[in-house]
Parts: sequence; structure tokens; C-alpha cells
Amino acid sequence: MNLGKLKSLFIDNGCQTVYVKKLAPNDNSKNQVYLGGSFELLNIFPNKGIVAESPGLWERERFKASINFAWLDDEGKLFPAPQSQLILYPKYPEVRFSGFLNKCEKAPSELMTQRLVDRLLFLSVSSNYQIIGFVTSPESELANEFNKESSFRETGVFKVIELISKLNTRLVLLRELKRIHELGWINSKRLDSLGNILPCDAPQCGGYTLEAELGITPNGFSKPDFMGWEIKQFGVNNFKRVGSATITLMTPEPTGGFYVSEGKQAFIKKYGYKDKTGREDRMNFGGIYKVNKIHPSTNLILNLIGFDESTGKIKAADGKIALIDSLGNEVASWSFSSMLEHWTRKHNQTCYIPSQLQKGVIKRYQYGNQVILGIGTDFQLFLREMCAGNVYYDPGIKLENISTKPEVKARSQFRVKSMYLPNLYKLNETTDVTLVV
Repeated sequence: MNLGKLKSLFIDNGCQTVYVKKLAPNDNSKNQVYLGGSFELLNIFPNKGIVAESPGLWERERFKASINFAWLDDEGKLFPAPQSQLILYPKYPEVRFSGFLNKCEKAPSELMTQRLVDRLLFLSVSSNYQIIGFVTSPESELANEFNKESSFRETGVFKVIELISKLNTRLVLLRELKRIHELGWINSKRLDSLGNILPCDAPQCGGYTLEAELGITPNGFSKPDFMGWEIKQFGVNNFKRVGSATITLMTPEPTGGFYVSEGKQAFIKKYGYKDKTGREDRMNFGGIYKVNKIHPSTNLILNLIGFDESTGKIKAADGKIALIDSLGNEVASWSFSSMLEHWTRKHNQTCYIPSQLQKGVIKRYQYGNQVILGIGTDFQLFLREMCAGNVYYDPGIKLENISTKPEVKARSQFRVKSMYLPNLYKLNETTDVTLVV
């Protein structure tokens, strides 16, 4: 194996980028392979879902994320390692790789069971989201060739090989947003799953109209919208003042508490209130809920259970965001594992675009020139902003036709003022798309 052949084999599997780690003696099947000191790694390597593991007396708090991983051999054949997983230790934090030899038909056991310094581990993601690995000894032709090259960029513990001329997706996106900005007012619309243009009259049509212009069709996958970028539109009154807008970050349903165990109707009837505008036969559950503050309408308090505010780190893998009533009952909760999975899947590269609405027989939208780009994130940054009161829970839940045919409409929103977006990302910039060429 040499570097050129290995690159070709990765390309044949639809890979675009290879991450290479020089392994230390402790990077083996017994001690696990250290991959980084940040949960940001989950933005690079896809997983099948994150679960919290309750530790024993002598074990450390951790999350586990199963992955679709296979070893590549010298002939280009793939051998799945079905028990492969990423293990996240939140207290440090750090991410480790384990289970990569178990039940694999042709695993590189000789190299991955020993304490040999300077082995090279190559990892990449295929076009079908499979993680592919290859390992070589420090004396190999491949290692010698790789070690002579000094032009590789670095990210965390990895050196990075770009397999193809990398498309500047940021520039492509900004050019598209410039085109859309210059269109002015656009009739409200949306795309169906086949790409057909349909009229739109829902409250969220600002986002649908923008997605339609970008050619984004609805799908069931929790993946970024446009060439690796998550697209988030938000309404403003003035395009020159985008820093004070309210932005919905994500809308995950609760995973625990009374809301889940007893159902949405029972939840609203117990913790909701009559519609404040006087609409009959209706109850609502809304308002802004910030950490450690009692809400005046419901007497509920939002707590972060298992998060250390002083260090800004998760201290309990089975922790949660929880709404608690005055008797200490858990009203609704979101496990850290479910929120971590949702956040890292879609927020590594996010573009926030301001919009304005023109009401009439047909709704129309226009999109501003000042867009906000956020790159590189970590779920613990999200929790830190919750502690600071900058990210908050803002539900829109209602029960209509209570006495006849009850119908629940639920939307659990976690929101932030746009001025606090820089705190959620490693890199953040506001760009005027009219200056893009």
C-alpha cells in the first residue's frame, strides 16, 4: 500500500476527506483510541444514535454512539466491524474509539492490539455515511511517504488529506443568498418531496420559501439542508438590526416526564391555562422558561440536571433539561443524549438569514443582505448559554376543541436572541452578501 493507492480506494467509496492520526502506545483495542478533546468530533463522524450509560462505582460517566464502521484492506475490500462505537467522556471532555476489532472478519488485530508508537490510523466517511478505516505500521512505505509530506492541514489530533478539489460551499451559499436577496419580494411557496412548487400559507412559510429558492426539498433525514450547511431563516422588522432577533435553534419533543408518561392532553390540562385572548374551548402552554427561574403563569422552573455551571461541563451522562413543578415532579424533560445527538447532527455549519413578511391576499417574503454564519460547535456550549439565560425554552402548545373533539398542536422550541449566536460557535461571522462576487 502506498499513499496514492490508498487515496484512490477512499475515493472509490465516495470519500472526500481523510483524517489521519499518529497513534500513541495507549491507542489500542484494550485502552481505546483517543480521537479528541471535544464533542465537536461528532460533527465529522456520523453515528447511529447517542445513549447515556449509567456508570458503576468505579466507572466514568459516558455517552456511547454506535457507528457504521468498516476496515479497508489492501485490495480495497471492506470488512464491517459491527460493534464499533465512539465513547464520549463528558467530564474531560474526550472522545475515544472502541469495539473496532470485535466480530470483524478481517480486522488489523496485529497492529491494533499492541502498544506500538507512530502507527497511522486513516479515517474517512463514505458517500453512504459509513466510516472507513485503514491502519499501517510506522515502518511501512505508506507511513514513510505520509511522514515526508508537510502540507497537510490539521484539525484537533488529525492531519487532513483532501481527496478532491474541495468546493467552496460557503461561497456557493453566499452567492445563492445574494441572488435571492436581489429578487426582492417573493411569493410565499414551498416544495413537495418531488420538487414541485406549491403555495404556502403557514406561519413557517418564511423558511419554506427560502428553502424552495435554494432547491431544498423536504425529507425525513436529520441532515444539513444545503451543501453541508443548515439553513435557518428568522423574521425581523428592520434588516439593519438583525442582532436583536429571536431565533429558534431546534424543536425537539420531550423524552421524559409527565408530558411523555401521561400524554400531551393530560399535560396541558394539568399544567396549561385558559387561552388569554378569550378563545373558548382552548388551553395553552407557553411562555419563556429560563434556567433556575420560576415562570409566573405556570409556577414551573427549568433546571439543568447533571451539568456543572462552574466548569461548563456535563457531570452526569444521564443528565437532562427538566421542567419541574412546585412539588418537585418532573413535568417534561429532554435527555442530554437526545439533545446532544440533535445538536451535533445539524449545527456544525449553520447560516442564519433574516426575512421580512408582507401580508396580503398572497404572503410575500424578502431576505436581507446581512447573514450570520456559525461554524464549529459543541453541545456543552449550548448548555452554557442555557445557564446564562441566553438560550431558553419557548413552547407553543395548545389544546383546542376540548369539549367536542380535542386536538393538540405541540411545538417545543429552544430559542436564542441573535446577539448571542457567537457564543454557540467556535467561528462566527456576519457577512453582507451584496459584497460577494
